[in-house]
Amino acid sequence: MNVQVNSSNGITLVPVESRLMAERKIFIEGEINADAACEFVKKVLLLNSEDMQSPIDVLVNSPGGEINSGLLMYDVIQASRAPIRMFCIGKAYSMAAVLFASGNHGRYILPHGELMVHEPLLGNRVGGNSSSIKSISDSLLETKKKMNRILARHTGKSEEEVERAAGFDHYFSPEESVAFGLCDKIVGFDMIMEG
Repeated sequence: MNVQVNSSNGITLVPVESRLMAERKIFIEGEINADAACEFVKKVLLLNSEDMQSPIDVLVNSPGGEINSGLLMYDVIQASRAPIRMFCIGKAYSMAAVLFASGNHGRYILPHGELMVHEPLLGNRVGGNSSSIKSISDSLLETKKKMNRILARHTGKSEEEVERAAGFDHYFSPEESVAFGLCDKIVGFDMIMEG
C-alpha cells in the first residue's frame, strides 16, 4: 500500500511502511521467523542511528513463531539505546507475548488486545534414536527455563508462577495482562497516533 507525500518535487507515492518508519513506528506482525527478525534488526539499527533519544513505537500483532528468531529480536529490544515502547494492537501470542512483555519503556495494550503464553513447542516431528530424542528433550527443557526466566524478569513474577501460567495455552485479557505484569496499561489507539 502506498500513500501520497507532498514534497518540494510535488506529490510522491511512498510505501505506508516507510511513512510510518519516518514517524518511528515499526511492526511485529505475522509469524516471527528469521526474515522477520532480520527486518526488525535493520529497522531498529536505522532508527537508533538517526536518533537515540526519541522513542521507537513497536506495534505487535503476531501469533508468535520461532524461538531463536524471537530471542534475536529480544536482544535488540533490550540493547536499543533509543527507548522502545511496545503496543499490542491485536494479539501477541507465544514468542510475540514474550517480546511484548520485554518492553522496558512502556508496554501498552488496546482494549480488545489479547496475550497468550505457553511452554515452548517442538516445531518438527521428533525422530531418531533414543539419544537424539533425549537431547531434543533436554534442549526443550532448557529453552523452557530460559523463557520462564525472561518472563519472570519482565513481569515481576517468580519463575514458578510463570511456569504454572505457561503450562498450557494461557490467554490473558487486557486486564489480566496488567494484573500478571505482562503489560503496564490499557490505552486507546489515540496514544499511538499521538506518538
